[in-house]
Amino acid sequence: MKIRKINPEDRNKVYGLFRKGFPGNTLELNILQKIHRNERELHEWACIHTNKNIAYIAFSNAYKGNEVCGLHLMHFLVKPDFQGRGIGTELLSFALRQKEIQASSLYVLGDSHFYEKFGFELCSCPGSNHSRKGKHFLSIRNTQDEHFIVGYEPEYKMG
Repeated sequence: MKIRKINPEDRNKVYGLFRKGFPGNTLELNILQKIHRNERELHEWACIHTNKNIAYIAFSNAYKGNEVCGLHLMHFLVKPDFQGRGIGTELLSFALRQKEIQASSLYVLGDSHFYEKFGFELCSCPGSNHSRKGKHFLSIRNTQDEHFIVGYEPEYKMG
């Protein structure tokens, strides 16, 4: 198993992974394709096993108004038949060690019990429109002390 940075030639394999990971739901895939097409800055890696993408992680910019305030864990998925084997844990651990990720505040929406193992903490300042009562919005290296709602790339609104 290998982890490597995604380049434009790898994107179709990533899109195939999304189709398997989210069968019947094209929303996340459409957002990712639009972000790629619009050449937004992404930090993205895939886990490769026998020359196939089996897991993917991507961080996009997080915003306070129009200013970048950190990174958002945008997508994180493991091919269904490879789940439960520690591959996601290994991929997230790898990504968190990368220089470009270590240099930023990070925000994630997800299972707090899973993400707390990696140093994420529940975050109420800033907040998220997608987390009821802040139960699923977490951060690392968060230096914000005023309340605002974290913004995402405009492609999220276009869905």
